[in-house]
Amino acid sequence: MIILGAVSAVLGCGSSAATEDVAAPPSPLPVGAILGVEISVYPLTMILAEAELGWDEQISPRNEALRRADSLLEVALTERAPEVTWVLPDELRRAARTAPGLLTDPDRMATSVLRNNVRKIPDPLWSQMRKLTGVVGDRLALVPASLFFFADSLGRGRAELTVVLAEVRLGEVRWRTVAKGTGDTPWEALEAALETLAPLPSGGRP
Repeated sequence: MIILGAVSAVLGCGSSAATEDVAAPPSPLPVGAILGVEISVYPLTMILAEAELGWDEQISPRNEALRRADSLLEVALTERAPEVTWVLPDELRRAARTAPGLLTDPDRMATSVLRNNVRKIPDPLWSQMRKLTGVVGDRLALVPASLFFFADSLGRGRAELTVVLAEVRLGEVRWRTVAKGTGDTPWEALEAALETLAPLPSGGRP
């Protein structure tokens, strides 16, 4: 497939440096490299905040906080990169419900392991993602692997959202970034982080 070959070539060029140096400055989504390909967007499954922030109540109940984070990510992707074909988490959930013995609920997958500095998707996650992504889209999946909140020196919160782009048929992590942003609430901080992941097009609002 020619278009996927182009994606692999572009993403492959940057994957080594990104995988080896997770402390590198956040890089925006490689939108130009994924045009014309269906990208399955997996739901977030890990969210944590440092105790000193006092944000436990704001990110509880956990399931509601995860869904709110998913919603903010969806808005950032669809409004700031509308030229990409995004297959959103609810579509993955619906597909999994149609074949519960065959497809795994994406909210129950161990996608958080991809927050680590890995190049290959470990099993059984690889098998689960390959099957589900194959049903709903193409072979590329965008995975928000973890969302952590840390206290900064000014007493505000810093969101760190680890995101990977995976080629699920080969089980490879092709691109990785840690989007960062600060705010007075977890959601302000996350929105600021998403602005670095999916910046506004030059010229202003989308």
